[in-house]
Amino acid sequence: MDDFDRIWTELVGRLTGPLTFRVILQPAMAIWFATRDGMMDARTGRPPYFWSIFHDAAERRHLLTEGWKHIRRVAVLGTVMDLIYQMLVFKGFRPLELVIVVFVLAILPYLLLRGPINRVVARWRHGRTVAP
Repeated sequence: MDDFDRIWTELVGRLTGPLTFRVILQPAMAIWFATRDGMMDARTGRPPYFWSIFHDAAERRHLLTEGWKHIRRVAVLGTVMDLIYQMLVFKGFRPLELVIVVFVLAILPYLLLRGPINRVVARWRHGRTVAP
């Protein structure tokens, strides 16, 4: 339980201190990419992204590859920024915390927003919903 407490304390501690701007920058960039890609999906009539990953086995690999291609810059930037933070604050490397931070700040917002943005834009532009 001590490891869990330490990890939780250190994750919450990232909200203050050096490089705090990344807590806003990374999700903002992920939201920008999700918006761009969701709008492109709506223009081409594609189904919502996250839904398709789980329900279209034939396209799953392609969708994950495409999504990673679009979000990898944000993920790499998040990785570099968290590594710098870890070196400044902890004087060491915390790989599990790195994965959690990058996933929560960069990848999760993209995954959660690309599909809903697709639906909103499709409804707004065409007056219809995109079938899942």
